[in-house]
Amino acid sequence: MICSTLRRVGHMHIYLVRKASGVSKGHHQHTVGSRPAASEFAARGASGNVLELLGKSYPQDNYSNLSRKVLSRVGRNLHNQQHHPLWLIKERVKEHFYQQYVGRFGTPLFSVYDDLSPVVTTWQNFDSLLIPADHPSRKKGDNYYVNGTHMLRAHTSAHQWDLLHAGLDAFLVVGDVYRRDQIDSQHYPVFHQLEGVRLFSKHELFTGIKDGESLQLFEQSSRSAYKQETHTMEATKLVEFDLKQTLTRLVTHLFGDGLDIRWVDCYFPFTHPSFEMEINFHGEWLEVLGCGVMEQQLVNSAGAQDQIGWAFGLGLERLAMILYDIPDIRLFWSEDERFLKQFRVSDINQKVKFQPLSKYPAVINDISFWLPSENYIENDFYDLVRTIGGDLVEKVELIDKFEHPKTYLLTLQMEWRSGKMNTLEDKLNYHIDFLKTHKTSHCYRITYRHMERTLSQREVRRVHQAVQEAAVQLLGVEGRF
Repeated sequence: MICSTLRRVGHMHIYLVRKASGVSKGHHQHTVGSRPAASEFAARGASGNVLELLGKSYPQDNYSNLSRKVLSRVGRNLHNQQHHPLWLIKERVKEHFYQQYVGRFGTPLFSVYDDLSPVVTTWQNFDSLLIPADHPSRKKGDNYYVNGTHMLRAHTSAHQWDLLHAGLDAFLVVGDVYRRDQIDSQHYPVFHQLEGVRLFSKHELFTGIKDGESLQLFEQSSRSAYKQETHTMEATKLVEFDLKQTLTRLVTHLFGDGLDIRWVDCYFPFTHPSFEMEINFHGEWLEVLGCGVMEQQLVNSAGAQDQIGWAFGLGLERLAMILYDIPDIRLFWSEDERFLKQFRVSDINQKVKFQPLSKYPAVINDISFWLPSENYIENDFYDLVRTIGGDLVEKVELIDKFEHPKTYLLTLQMEWRSGKMNTLEDKLNYHIDFLKTHKTSHCYRITYRHMERTLSQREVRRVHQAVQEAAVQLLGVEGRF
């Protein structure tokens, strides 16, 4: 849908700027009470335009789908801002790996990369990780594309191949990642991941193992649920054991002793076997990270054919929300001193329990519209709402779907009884006409809530009206408001 709207962006910019009455430029957030510039959603370059991002120029094309809201977050690097809760988590993980894993010369075994550019190629983000060309994770509706060849990384795994190719065999990568998603207290289009990778040579893996000199890393066999076709069972089990032991030590360091942990089998394109770790925290099982034995095809392509390894990835926001009892993911972007000062601690391992700010009342408005006949992507609507409403939007939920005509079968039955359809051809023609004319309506409930003060209905009405206008003009919907 966004691809087709790009051709109209130039005309839409003029239209929406005329409708807008002002936007704050000082805080990456709209001035509530003035009409937001809905044209901010159209911060997508039509073919031929150029986007300047982090000191580089990128030509725009029909794949470009970056909103100004997302662009305003690029380069903020919350994980590198001292005493920010995400920085605290990163530093605790880094300190743990530095202290627990030391190389031959007394230096840290793991190197840390926390300032790599979030702009990567689609090859880095997908192909290098063996993600198939038709895999649903590549969809425009789920990612932020700079153009057809570059994007904002969807995971820190996008840097795995390059670092392995550079000869590294133990490293952590920390950074901001970008995904188009639903809007609620647990999801935000920008979040932060920490990735860990470790490779082993035959000597490193089998040293200290009885009869280890006779064991091998590789063989040619068949793939099973427990191993890859090129790995021996002995090597797979040792790598899996080391991985789970490493991660158990890490979460014990973060959450304390006595933590109940369980492992759930899962699937990732770039590891096999793959697992998710769940912890029992305050009586509830919570998924905290994903991991697995690295696909040997990936390792081989990066030039490390004689090694075998593991990889894991975790979300910093996820851990911080659990550890510090932070209820809303938008708070990580807050510059409210009442939030930030709670994490200014002298010791990064000091326990912190977030003291909630006063929760101001919500203002709830609904929006209903008929969907266009084709190419409607729900994440386009979420992106539009977040771009115009900014962090005033706490939640968007689809509360109703309606189809007109109400049901195909009921209408077909009535036509049949009336004697208008006597042949198979009549039925087929009716079905074709139905597909051409039937409509689907969506009704969304948008919850607006400012994290620092009370909103008025008048203020929200202006934002909500801008959302309505932009949905009609940019998404091609037919309003029911």
